[in-house]
Parts: sequence; C-alpha cells; structure tokens
Amino acid sequence: MSETLTAPSQLDALYDRVARVVPRLEWDLFADDIAAILELKRRRRAVILAHNYQTPEIFHCIADIRGDSLALARDAQGLDAEVIVMAGVHFMAETAKLMNPDRTVLMPSLEAGCSLADSITAEDVRALRRAHPGVPVVTYVNSTAEVKAESDICCTSANARRIVESLGVPRVIMIPDEFLAQNVQRETGVEIITWRGHCEVHERFTPQEIRDWRADNPDVAVLAHPECPPGVVAEADFSGSTAAMSDFVAEGAHRKVLLVTECSMSDNLAAAHPEVEFVRPCNLCPHMKRITLRAIRHALETMSHEVTIPAHLVAGGRRAVERMLAA
Repeated sequence: MSETLTAPSQLDALYDRVARVVPRLEWDLFADDIAAILELKRRRRAVILAHNYQTPEIFHCIADIRGDSLALARDAQGLDAEVIVMAGVHFMAETAKLMNPDRTVLMPSLEAGCSLADSITAEDVRALRRAHPGVPVVTYVNSTAEVKAESDICCTSANARRIVESLGVPRVIMIPDEFLAQNVQRETGVEIITWRGHCEVHERFTPQEIRDWRADNPDVAVLAHPECPPGVVAEADFSGSTAAMSDFVAEGAHRKVLLVTECSMSDNLAAAHPEVEFVRPCNLCPHMKRITLRAIRHALETMSHEVTIPAHLVAGGRRAVERMLAA
C-alpha cells in the first residue's frame, strides 16, 4: 500500500459501493492506486469529473462530480479547485477548460478522443454556413473547441430538443451527430440539416438486436441513447441521455432494464440499484476505457497532460456553451 493518509476503513467503505460489480480480487489490484489518488487530490487541491461511461472503480470511488455531458459542463463552472482531472474524453476536458480558464485541466490520456468530435472541422462548419446562409448552427458538445467556436449554441443529448425549439426557427444546422439530429427532427418537426458524424458505440446497435433481446426478455424495459440510429430508438420504450436513463431506473417502475448505450453505464447503475436486473449488451467505448486509475494517478503525480485552448477560440467556444446553459 502507498504511504498515504487513506485509512484501510475508508477503502473498505469505498469497496462497499462497488462490491456487486467489482470482484474482490480486482479491488485488491485497484486499492493502491485509489489510495494514492485520494491523497494526491488532497495535496493538489484537485477534483475529478467522471462521465457516466467510466468504470465503477473510477465513477463510484474517486470521482467528485459524476454525470452526463450536460452535468459535467454545468458543474464544471467555477469549481473551488486548483486542478480539474477529466475522467472522460478530450472534448469534455476542453469544455471544462472553457468554463474554467484559470484552472489547470488535466487529461489522463491524450488518446481518449471521440469519433463524433473527429468527424468535423471548423472549416466544415464554415462551409455549411456558406451553403445555408442565416441558418443557426447547433453543435453537440461532442465536438472540439474549434468547432464550438464556429457555432451559435451547443447542446447535449439531454437538452437537444429544448435547444432546437428555443431558437424559434423552422430550420437549423445540427452537427456533428446525424442520428441525434434525425431523432430531434422527428420529435420537433423542425427541419434539420445534418452532418454524417456517428458515435462508434451507438451506431453499432440495430433494430433487430432490440427485437432479439425482447424475445429473450419479454418483461424488459429498453432504454436507448439518442445517438442510436432512429430505427433503434423507435424500438425502445424510452430514449434519453445517460442522466435521463439513470433517472428512469431510479424511479423503480421496472425490475429488468436493458440500456442501449456504452456498457459501463449498466455496471454503475447496477452498483447503485441492486434491486434491478440489467440485461447487458456490451458495446465498449475504446476512448473512455483509456482512462484508468493508473492513468489518473500518473496525471496527478506529473500534472499531465494539461489541456490548453488557443486564445482565439476561447471566446467563441465559451459563448456557445454558455448560451446552452442559459437556454
């Protein structure tokens, strides 16, 4: 065990949070890093933000703020900390930096990217504006700072419909997630000009898979993320962000649930809701899984990798996020 101030009883209490989903043998391998991270947080005056797709030992045991992209963007504002560690992917760290320009923001792995963010550039946004003059650009937070800076307003899967409707226009450009845009268009009736970006996790689900799971589990409630193809969403009982899925499960109306999203979400909810049985399709996000306890420990030990945003992008990127939060 590292020489830290973390008592064995504290580690035992943390293990109780995840005992249903983390075998004791695995926990024994995690405990040294967890103890070291807790001490490093204290010394560095650091907070850890963890997305719902992080593994349970990160999500339940070392994170200070947990949630979906909207919650992380909202709660990242004005944190009482000197250092912010993003247990998520790179665009989330950039958003945290936009909202906390005077804080040090660390990204434990520079390889933790996003297929959606990689699908579009600032020049692509400018080309869309030239092709559709006067049409507002709504940009999913799963995008780089340079793309946010070219946008009118951001959205997340939790508030995409509300953001689109708040603009009060018959037509918008919505980037980069084609499926999210199609699902919002169906819900709102607003004409949406889309971009062919897809989440590499959610695009793999198919309507036939949903039907097959139902055939084997006739009493299951199917919850689909709106990054899924419209045909998948149409097969589901409920569609919403990861936070909305969490709320659905917490309401307790269903004892068997299938989450059509990244599979660590089921582990995190199973740890918190032992009364619910989770049917678990397992599509992993390779980028989220690059964030490990060892990577977070190394980030705090070495203060790497620090996230910076070019000065000319800060005002525009921050404005797009602030408009979303104020809408």
